[in-house]
Amino acid sequence: MPSGLPAVTGDVLTAASYNSLVAFTVGTANTVDYTAVSADQYQVLQIMNKATAVAFKIPTNASVAFPVGTALTVLNIGAGAVTISAVTPGTTTILSVGTVAASPTLAQYKTAVCLKTGTDAWYVVGGIA
Repeated sequence: MPSGLPAVTGDVLTAASYNSLVAFTVGTANTVDYTAVSADQYQVLQIMNKATAVAFKIPTNASVAFPVGTALTVLNIGAGAVTISAVTPGTTTILSVGTVAASPTLAQYKTAVCLKTGTDAWYVVGGIA
């Protein structure tokens, strides 16, 4: 995560923290199922790279309390489809405009952003199927 984020009331915006907003931190390519962690929020690009199907999971708010407004960015460079889903589907809701609203998928070279809109509510937008 870029240094100085998230900011809180009273923080002073420095040149270093402002400049960190213009570039993504690129995560290590994941070749197995991956569950998002708090360090993935804001300008971190999570790369998925597997020849067969793999999953990007979003945990419950009780496990990782991402602030509402958090954006998780996922890029699939592998040949296998990436399914974006909840670790606990009965608790965390994932919605999208894909063919399966609760489990959007990313084909190779597609990217998506998971946006937290409520305590356990996420919308997925981008190059999803």
